[in-house]
Amino acid sequence: MILPRIQIAIALVIALSLTTADARSAPHDLIILGWVETVYLPDPGLELKAKVDSGAETSSLDARIVKKFRQYGKRWVRFALTDPATGEEYIMVRERVRTISVIQHEGDNQVRPTVMVQVCVADRLLDIEVSLVDRREFSYRLLLGRRALKSVALVDPGNTYLTRPQCSMAATDPES
Repeated sequence: MILPRIQIAIALVIALSLTTADARSAPHDLIILGWVETVYLPDPGLELKAKVDSGAETSSLDARIVKKFRQYGKRWVRFALTDPATGEEYIMVRERVRTISVIQHEGDNQVRPTVMVQVCVADRLLDIEVSLVDRREFSYRLLLGRRALKSVALVDPGNTYLTRPQCSMAATDPES
């Protein structure tokens, strides 16, 4: 008589844990992204190919001439973004969020400033934190890490270019 009760208890625990797991992982309004997607940066108006990398915690953006400075008691970063299609260079200034230390594959430690940028992924306009680093040697100018995609997307590692940036201009225009 005790054995069937134990089996029932175990079955109930398993059923409850499966129900809880399903509720946590249910894709309510998540978008499905491939491991490479085209995204749009409203400021400065660049379309970039981005590697979607759930193994990276923080996103990173290809930036050159990165200069940190202080003004009016705040920490700022001035940097240059290059349009990969035209070669045109855009100078950007953003408030520095923090400075991170990234261990490279070779074991080297690299210190990078991070800033907030707005990026359009599919139909979502996201404010994400990116570390600024020279990514010229990489195939993709933007790496979207898991912190940027949390609660927004699921990644299908077997596909690429499942979406196109489709954010409304009203959402990207600060004067509207």
